[in-house]
Amino acid sequence: MPNNDVITQDELNTYLKELPHWRELPGAIATVYQTRTAAEAIELFSDIAGAAEMDNHHPDVDWRYNLIFVTTSSHDVGGQITTRDIALASKISERAEALGAKPRIDLIGTVEIGIDTGNPEAIASQWAAGLGYKFLTDGSLADPNRRRPAIWFQETRTPNDNRLHLDVWLPDSESQPVLAELEASGVGADAESAPAFTVITDSQGNRFCICTEAGRWPDAG
Repeated sequence: MPNNDVITQDELNTYLKELPHWRELPGAIATVYQTRTAAEAIELFSDIAGAAEMDNHHPDVDWRYNLIFVTTSSHDVGGQITTRDIALASKISERAEALGAKPRIDLIGTVEIGIDTGNPEAIASQWAAGLGYKFLTDGSLADPNRRRPAIWFQETRTPNDNRLHLDVWLPDSESQPVLAELEASGVGADAESAPAFTVITDSQGNRFCICTEAGRWPDAG
């Protein structure tokens, strides 16, 4: 399918104002709904499947008792967000609201694995072969079934001693309580690049980043 329905960052920001239950994650938009019962969650799951079949555009849906986690992206154009994702998100929200499902913005998020390296090309294919991952257009690796964490390579001439770290992606609107709890626990926090990401160092020197969409992706359109 041609990529003429890929939207720009400015367009996405405008669309998300009309989709208050959805947030941006790397290459996708996501939401979480909580129903009163597991049976209602199954009904919502079925409604989402029906909408996806009608649009011939299928999101990733994870059912956990009375919680439905939904992520949608257009994989046929390299994991970018398109007008198809926006249209599907709107339909999903309509069905969730009709069922009385509660949006759980606080549960939206994902985790990626970052690897510090001075030469990504030298190791990327090895990780892809070992995990059965595929390359994305930006050089990162993704699980073809989109169940396991993505891997990206942080090119640096001075890799950290511990070259692997986690990127914990949260909506910017939900990141402050997490950062406050981390600060209270006594970790080290480098907020130089916040709110795009805050580097957290635990008491044993291990690192992870709290990442948000804010200030992250310039508009390429």
